[in-house]
Amino acid sequence: MSFTSGESRWADVYLVSAARAVSVCGDFLAATTLALVLQQRGHGGLAVSGLLVAASLPLALLAPIGGRIADRADSRVVLITAGFVQSLICVALAFVQHPVAIIGLVALLAAGLAVTQPTLAALIPRMVRPDDLAKASGLNQTAGVIGMLIAPALAGILVGQTGSRTPLLLDAVSYLALVVAGLVIKTRRHQKTLAKTEKSHFKVRDDRALTVMIGAMAAVMVGVSAINVVEVFFIRDTLHASTTMFGLVTAAWPAGMLLGSVLFGRVSRARITVPALMLITAGSCVPLFAGALVTGATALIPLWLIGGVFNAGINVFVMVIIAGRVPSAAHGRAFAAVTSAMQTAGLLGLAAAGPLVEHVDPRWLVAATGAIGLTASLIGFPLVRRESVKVGVESPEARAVAPVPAER
Repeated sequence: MSFTSGESRWADVYLVSAARAVSVCGDFLAATTLALVLQQRGHGGLAVSGLLVAASLPLALLAPIGGRIADRADSRVVLITAGFVQSLICVALAFVQHPVAIIGLVALLAAGLAVTQPTLAALIPRMVRPDDLAKASGLNQTAGVIGMLIAPALAGILVGQTGSRTPLLLDAVSYLALVVAGLVIKTRRHQKTLAKTEKSHFKVRDDRALTVMIGAMAAVMVGVSAINVVEVFFIRDTLHASTTMFGLVTAAWPAGMLLGSVLFGRVSRARITVPALMLITAGSCVPLFAGALVTGATALIPLWLIGGVFNAGINVFVMVIIAGRVPSAAHGRAFAAVTSAMQTAGLLGLAAAGPLVEHVDPRWLVAATGAIGLTASLIGFPLVRRESVKVGVESPEARAVAPVPAER
């Protein structure tokens, strides 16, 4: 079955976004549930930190392999196989008791994500016209944020009412959304189709603008990850806020991401450039730096909301920029490289924040997290300005994001 190359396949975009919402909700549902389980069983902070590392480290280490699989294997086979295997792993998680077994299974789940994430990301540019890619990316990001917002509250309710097994079995069901997506989405990537048009030996480091862009985003990610550790001490101890206020502040950032996904999804393709992304990245850091100056937690809510808006803008711009600058045959590797850099930076931020919060005033740490990302973005801006090629410029790379006939 074929489609006119000039038309976007919005049905596929909605299907992959729905699958993302369900799977992200399942991921956060499992993470929250397992953290509660380890805490309730008295395993302590070491086990919980091990859980967090197990959920992140495979994404950083296995990203190159996952990217190559995404580019060389049939996307339908990848989604169906990975979704089914991850579902079985979640079923096993519902019944194991030992913390080492739990952490090991979580690492296996993350290894699967190292493959499915670049596979899904590389599919989206093939579903829509270049002019519609920002909107499609915004829809996909919105779906992920909705899943992320629902999961923690759902986990708390389910664990409190039914125990840990039910939410973990629900997570197993959520991974079947990938299987369904693989079966029903008409857009498809596989080596045979890509070989007809191009062969790519793309490496991120060969594109200086992309390298600087990813480096700046990684610096921001170090700060954002550190904030996840520091903000509870800053809000509760330094600003003397209630637990209710703490919840409102932490909810403001993802709420801003919801708004930002809609706003930046409307930006024209010609305006989405690497220098513009550097400015948006800087914009996401300003609220963090300004947050260190507040005297009451209430003032953090609008700041975190603004930060979330810019955070969503980063995600939308990255999708469009990579789709425009990177040959379509290498999209999986390019998206995997971004994931690897972000996960590595996130782990560094978490590792640094733990010891620092014991010895440094949280207010200074909040200021430092914003300053690091802001400095990296402002340094990167002049470096990429001359070399950046607008996504809207007609080139072989830009044309590569146009939809191709779907294959069954």
